[in-house]
Amino acid sequence: MSQKVENLDALAAILPALAGPDRAEQLARLLTDEDIDTLRHLAREGMGENSLRALTSDFSYLEGWCLVATGSPLPWPAPVPLILKFIAHHLWDPDKKMSDPDHGMPEDIARQLEAQGLLRSAKNTAGLRPPHAPATVQRRLASWSTLHRWRGLTGPFSAAEVRSAMRLAVRVADRPRTRKSRKAITADCLEVLLRTCEGDDMCGPSLTDIRDRAVLLVGFASGGRRRSELSGLRVGQITWEEFLPLDPSDPDSELLPAASLRLGRTKTEESSDDNTVLLIGRTVDALKKWLDASQITDGAVFRAIDQWGNLKTRALTPQSVNAIVKKRCALAGLDPQDFSAHGLRSGFLTEAANRDIPIQDAMLQSRHRSLAQASSYYSDAGRSRRRSARMLG
Repeated sequence: MSQKVENLDALAAILPALAGPDRAEQLARLLTDEDIDTLRHLAREGMGENSLRALTSDFSYLEGWCLVATGSPLPWPAPVPLILKFIAHHLWDPDKKMSDPDHGMPEDIARQLEAQGLLRSAKNTAGLRPPHAPATVQRRLASWSTLHRWRGLTGPFSAAEVRSAMRLAVRVADRPRTRKSRKAITADCLEVLLRTCEGDDMCGPSLTDIRDRAVLLVGFASGGRRRSELSGLRVGQITWEEFLPLDPSDPDSELLPAASLRLGRTKTEESSDDNTVLLIGRTVDALKKWLDASQITDGAVFRAIDQWGNLKTRALTPQSVNAIVKKRCALAGLDPQDFSAHGLRSGFLTEAANRDIPIQDAMLQSRHRSLAQASSYYSDAGRSRRRSARMLG
């Protein structure tokens, strides 16, 4: 056990989810030596930090669920009945559950998983737990399949009965897809948040105000960067460019400061991809002002600031970026529950659609690789302008 904890601690620098003795000891009980070797291999091969974090979380849950549900650790390869059992325990008919408590995940299994901190689904007003989100179940099955491949095994995750069970279970669970942020942070909303970063008439903006303004502007203007990309941004990824005209078709128009951000490895792109985005205008001014005020010349761009206003050496975490957005929403009189850091990403695409910017142009900045995903924001933005909805006046 001690060796397993030590190995997990060694991975904590790469996987924040493993940090802390309590967390490492919990995972050491759930993960086998082979499991930890697999994670170490993934870390060495350079899988993205967020992918590793999600894989670790899914792996821990699968191991914990299997031990509670069957009394044994995960078998390799996984048999089809076990995969079907996992689906049945996590996707079910909510109406049926009200009349049959044994339908779906048995309550004794749910309580044991809850006691281990693996299950956090709150009960509804009827005292029943809702089924898991289909996307969560699909992700965990995908992680399970990935771990089979890393072990050189072929799991039956594409078997006809598994695909059929998943398709039917999703239909019965019938949970509508929700956005990561209920509301998009479009340009007008962004302006409201930025006004909370101006400080007051007595002393002007604080160091925290200057940082948060830069976080919001860079997060939006760079195409709606993910919170992990903002927290992971390094000074070496910034290239200060020559001034560029406000109107690209008029070289005599006002010249604005410009900078390029080399994103490196992202959720959907490798570090070798040409994934550089351009910043122009006040976003560049805000970024320069933050770097000058903080005297940061290398390392992490956006860093923690303690309650006394002292700059720390550690970078912001993705969770901290999310907290900044919610804090600024609260200061602006908006409901923080309606917004998250992902609202910058959805807001960028929604704003682009509202301004009739071609989706291909917006995707070059947002670095979306899926046209279907990006177009969903365009569809939402254009719904109120559809002529087909006005035929009856």
